[in-house]
Amino acid sequence: MTRGDSAYHRAMAEANRASVLAAGARLFLENGYDRTSLARIAQEAGVSKATLFKQFPTKAELFEATVLAAGGAPELVPIDVPADDFRAGLVALGRAYGELLLRPEMIALMRTVIAESPRFPELRKRTFDFGTLPVLIALARFLRGAHAAGIAEIDDPDTASAQFLGMIASSVFWPRLIHGTWSMTDAEQERAIEEAARTIAARYAAS
Repeated sequence: MTRGDSAYHRAMAEANRASVLAAGARLFLENGYDRTSLARIAQEAGVSKATLFKQFPTKAELFEATVLAAGGAPELVPIDVPADDFRAGLVALGRAYGELLLRPEMIALMRTVIAESPRFPELRKRTFDFGTLPVLIALARFLRGAHAAGIAEIDDPDTASAQFLGMIASSVFWPRLIHGTWSMTDAEQERAIEEAARTIAARYAAS
């Protein structure tokens, strides 16, 4: 196989994967986890069942990939993170996280996870690797960089990250997920993010 052939096959595989994930998102949200079959997704995506099964052997694996794809969509705006201002950097990353949480497809898919997982052992057993989402990767890199640069004292970046993201999610995401009519203004969301950043900066910023 030539290098050109390899590049072509990789491009085809990526295109097929994108089609499958898009079809999966539509069908999971329209029909729920139970009434969505891999065969139907393959048909909707315009790929063979063999092609789909090669990338996603089980429906639970495809569903997980669909949820993670909703949080890593390429149209998300790149995050401009100030490197020398710890609190400002947290605010920038907090805004990006809030945007991610409030994407309509992310909210809808997470509702499906919560509603369907008690009935399906294969879905309960999946450990969704949200650490692969671009926003979370950027936050981990920022916290480690701040510690290395001496502008923060963070011995456990994972704990600091969980604390920061938890404060934001409890304000802007979980109420909306549970109560469909609940909403908050842009100003209220911004205040919640800034308060979370202020709290983390008070705990970890270098004196």
